[in-house]
Amino acid sequence: MPQRSMVTGRSQEPRERFAEELRGLRTERKLSLRELAKQVGWDSSLFSKMENGQTLGGPEVVQALDQFYGTPGLLVTLWELAVADPTQFKEPYRRYMLLEAEAVSLWQYSVSRPPGLLQTAGYAREALAAGGLRGEELDQQVEARTGRRKVLEGDDPPPFRILLAEAVLRNSLRDPRQWRGQLERLTEAAAQPNITLHVLPFGCGLHGLDSTDVMFLRLPDGRTVAYVENDVQGELVEELSKVERFHRTYDAVRDLALSPAESHKFILRMLEEVPCEPST
Repeated sequence: MPQRSMVTGRSQEPRERFAEELRGLRTERKLSLRELAKQVGWDSSLFSKMENGQTLGGPEVVQALDQFYGTPGLLVTLWELAVADPTQFKEPYRRYMLLEAEAVSLWQYSVSRPPGLLQTAGYAREALAAGGLRGEELDQQVEARTGRRKVLEGDDPPPFRILLAEAVLRNSLRDPRQWRGQLERLTEAAAQPNITLHVLPFGCGLHGLDSTDVMFLRLPDGRTVAYVENDVQGELVEELSKVERFHRTYDAVRDLALSPAESHKFILRMLEEVPCEPST
């Protein structure tokens, strides 16, 4: 059977498809980037980066472009597909991201950093830069990481239980303002009805997850898989006996942690310790 040809000739890669649509709509109206910026109200450099695939922009600017171009919902839909596209993540993580997106409940233990699902853009940028990313690749990976928060949004988001080692709350960012924003994000998340947050304070003794981050995903078919990561490598664990063993260890650690109410107070105390910006 002959290979079916593409009907539109446009890219099937979500990120590039979104950029193509932006370029095409502006070209059809014979607008320069500067003219577009003047009419829509955002900086022309942002539109340039969006049309070149360097950034996806945020939902507010995409909604404004949808309204300006008279394409209700089209650009927002393409943007959502681009944000959710697993190919934007590095190869080892792609299968995990696909499973995360369909999970019906999640549990995580974090050793030294906030869960990726709860990281602010400022935190994600410093963490990824510390790992060696720069320039356009850094921008794309920050967007990819912060875009994961959509998993916890919507009308019926999955329940998410998080255990945070106290080190997560002590290992601050260089910029106090960004660190304050990250702590505020954690307190806001803890107030969401689908999120339960525990802090594991120093002094609880050694346990089976001392140096291991682990995320459990319960899938629609009833299976639970685990993603286990340490300083050296990460591994998606699907074998039932291994997942069960990690889950028993997780439950034992949770028994050592503070209650959600105590944990919320603990994070608020950390927030109070962050230096305030000097008044002007």
